[in-house]
Amino acid sequence: MPQITRDSLLTLEGYAKVRPQMRTEIMAHKKNRMIELGDHVTLIFEDEKTMRYQIQEMLRAERTFEESGIQDELDAYNPLVPDGTNWKATMMIQYSGPDERKAALARLKGIEGRVWVQVADQPKVFAIADEDLERETEEKTSAVHFLRFELDATSIAATKSGSPIRMGIDLDAYRVESMTLAENTRAALVLDLA
Repeated sequence: MPQITRDSLLTLEGYAKVRPQMRTEIMAHKKNRMIELGDHVTLIFEDEKTMRYQIQEMLRAERTFEESGIQDELDAYNPLVPDGTNWKATMMIQYSGPDERKAALARLKGIEGRVWVQVADQPKVFAIADEDLERETEEKTSAVHFLRFELDATSIAATKSGSPIRMGIDLDAYRVESMTLAENTRAALVLDLA
């Protein structure tokens, strides 16, 4: 799968002209790539389009136009673009109040490695989490994690042929049993596979 390059990005001025339209398109695009696992965990499956938007937003927010700064953003976000054999997702753990969130993050240590996907009757594929840096401490897990689900050839073929995809979380403190993805989400994830 193609990576985002410097030459493929819009200038700050060019992005300012298309930003409102791009934001509307990205929000609609993400709706098909968003999965809620229980009441407090949301996964957004990333792709080239979501990461391109994120890079453009970061460059805009930081007013970055120097080559080294642009390259830093590319280096940070390109690893979150699926490469044809995997799905990559941003996982957010959300609780409304700060005290409730603090207690939950302490209780949910290790959750990032217990999220799984399963295609048809293939074995569950557990997430590989936070390859960029460690996000968990001795006291708590982070509210945001980056996950990669590496699929074998059989699971990829089954996905492409229309087989159902299920997800869940196998953590005693936060268990989500097998949940079948909606067809619009399944169809969006197929596009991430080569």
